[in-house]
Amino acid sequence: MVKTKPIEPDASIGGDKSEQILQGAMQEFLTHGYAGTSMDKVAKTGGVSKATVYSYFQDKEGLFAALIQRLAAEKLVYFPVPETEPAIALRFIATTILDQASHEPHFLTFVRLVIAESGRFPQLAQIFVKNLAKPGIERLTQYLASRPELKLPDPEATARIFIGSLVYYQLTQDMMHGKEILPMERDRLIDGLLQLILRS
Repeated sequence: MVKTKPIEPDASIGGDKSEQILQGAMQEFLTHGYAGTSMDKVAKTGGVSKATVYSYFQDKEGLFAALIQRLAAEKLVYFPVPETEPAIALRFIATTILDQASHEPHFLTFVRLVIAESGRFPQLAQIFVKNLAKPGIERLTQYLASRPELKLPDPEATARIFIGSLVYYQLTQDMMHGKEILPMERDRLIDGLLQLILRS
């Protein structure tokens, strides 16, 4: 059994009403995109009044940011750093990240949305990077730096290479439907990444 550090849930957003709003917002953003989503639509889909939406979230950008922050809190649970030897910990992390494609298709759809809207709304993409990409890289960097037996000259660069390779695999295989064009079993990718790090 893999032992992981406990992750505290994000308590900044709470209550049944806010959950209804966030669920409605997720559905609307994924269906209509950022520009095509209105607070009216979110209120209707969430089963609350427009006034209630504004009482919890100041504007659409604030609502989108809150949704990203909630996803970030979920990813902290789905992307823990195990307190175990590197071979086991790194395989666990890689498997967990890649499982998102099959277990959480809505998350990949949301990532598509952020990428699609990043040109017109760069601040939204920055919120995503700040709340999701950055914490994951920082946690893995801290773990790698705490394992002197790996003898890594630059733990942060190694963490970025490790996560970046997994994200690129998801991008080409799942988000861009490239499984038949660039086929590769995920275990082969994970084995290759582990060999690079453990034999460095």
